[in-house]
Amino acid sequence: MAADVSGILPVQAIEQMFDDGSIVSDQAPVDGQIQPASLDLRLGATAYRVRASFLTGPDPTVLKKLENLKLHKVDLAQGAVLETGCVYIVPLQESLVLPADISATANPKSSTGRLDVFTRVITDQGVAFDTVPAGYAGPLYAEISPLTFPILVRTGSRLSQIRFRRGESLISDQFLQMVHREHTLVTGGNERIGGGVQLSIDLEGSGKGSLVGYRAKHHSGLIDVDKPGAHAPLDFWEPIYRRGAAELILDPNEFYILVSQEAVHVPPDYAAEMVPFDALVGEFRVHYAGFFDPGFGHSSAGGVGSRAVLEVRSHDVPFILEHGQTVGRLVYEKMSQRPATLYGEGIGSNYQGQALKLSKHFRAVD
Repeated sequence: MAADVSGILPVQAIEQMFDDGSIVSDQAPVDGQIQPASLDLRLGATAYRVRASFLTGPDPTVLKKLENLKLHKVDLAQGAVLETGCVYIVPLQESLVLPADISATANPKSSTGRLDVFTRVITDQGVAFDTVPAGYAGPLYAEISPLTFPILVRTGSRLSQIRFRRGESLISDQFLQMVHREHTLVTGGNERIGGGVQLSIDLEGSGKGSLVGYRAKHHSGLIDVDKPGAHAPLDFWEPIYRRGAAELILDPNEFYILVSQEAVHVPPDYAAEMVPFDALVGEFRVHYAGFFDPGFGHSSAGGVGSRAVLEVRSHDVPFILEHGQTVGRLVYEKMSQRPATLYGEGIGSNYQGQALKLSKHFRAVD
């Protein structure tokens, strides 16, 4: 790949970063860890429960900051429970020695966001969460705060993902219109492009009485993040059915799984990201886990357009969502090179062709 090609780095470039020492780990990558346009990050051996979330500020390193903020250490080697309402800092197995022209951003994995586990990546000398500046050389840390369900994690668990980019990769609305005409980026709703592809909420379902979402239950059981299909969904979730008007009142600080009206398509030469919060559309946050890999909803990868599952949390006041209301934006970036493997091509992609769907940890709803 030419050194001056801008864009999001694909799977083959991430593999090369392990080979050339830009990504450093004592353990080789495991199957499925490198995605078409991102890398899953693995938890290390120790978690530190801390008094509060933080950025390093004037302190030189995260470990230096931990000296004053940590409450106790948690050994993750045999598995440990991270409790709701607590904040943990975990050194990650991967560290970085980035070239001067490569930067990175991080996000929770889709399955992490659908469990309402608030997860961010921090760095030494960090001034922003989930942001790694070009040329950064140092360790990575995950800040983890389960908000609804206690979770069981262990060394090697993967809650966060990181995406690498060279130069400017975001494409303009004018160019996005051209891509939409050629590849049909969204279907099934009122397609609108402005500041990215705008997405709206589906609260109609298939008519009155149909399932339109889930609300998380409080005081439920423990979720093992490394065991897909191990949990009964109704032990953790209350189904939401359309009873009358296609609308839903979001209760403050409740967590919901909803779905977009539009089916989303990410062509092979592009990657996308959901804007996690937009104050212009209401006092709520949509979609903690924002990365959409190349091939999401793509026909050659087994997709026919896939709905965007929305992790929604209202803030401060009750808020009414109505069917078709704009709830977020999907911004697209160009790839520096087409990925050798697309989302859904036999790499353990759990959400290709999805509609309304809980995380991979739950069995199918009866």
